[in-house]
Formats: sequence, C-alpha cells, structure tokens
Amino acid sequence: MESASLEISPAELHRRLQAGHDLQLIDVREPEEFDYCHLPGSQLLPLGELTRRTDEIRTEGPVVVICHHGVRSGQAAGYLRHRLGRTNVLNLRGGVAAWAEQVDAAFPTY
Repeated sequence: MESASLEISPAELHRRLQAGHDLQLIDVREPEEFDYCHLPGSQLLPLGELTRRTDEIRTEGPVVVICHHGVRSGQAAGYLRHRLGRTNVLNLRGGVAAWAEQVDAAFPTY
C-alpha cells in the first residue's frame, strides 16, 4: 500500500498548478484515453512504454504521474521510485476520475 506522502490529491495538484509550481505531469494512459481527456500540460507516456522512455521524465523537480483511477500511475510511480531510485515522483490519487469529481466538474469522464 502506497503511503499518502507518495501521492498527491487532486485538490493539492490543482492548488500547486494554480500557484504556478513547476510540475512535470506524466500521463500513463493509452493514447485513446489521453485524446479523450487529459490535464493541460500533461505529457502522454503510456505505461507499456515507460521502461524505455524514462529519459523523458525529469530527475529533478516534482513529477506527477496520472492515469484514469490511480492504479496504473501508482505502478509507474512505484517503478520509478523502487527500480530507478527516483524520489521526486508523486501519484495523482484517484486519477483523472477524481480530478473530474473533486476539482473540475466539466472535465470529461469515461
């Protein structure tokens, strides 16, 4: 079970984005999901491509990993932390579904 310190809530992510914090948003969903809806400024990096595209994820500064409900992004964040030793990675708790529910009611859901 991931501890809360390794996750970020949708409300906290929204607060940080509104405050202009420099965050890298990595969306690990599939291209069709990303095309349907994604957080502004996020970069698509499907989970299946993660291991060969880790050079696209910065090693300094906060990185927030995003998916539909937080499961795939949790796997990606765990890989980055435990296999690559990245300490700057946060999982968006509840994914874009929670974002739509807690932050932006107009955000598309599926």
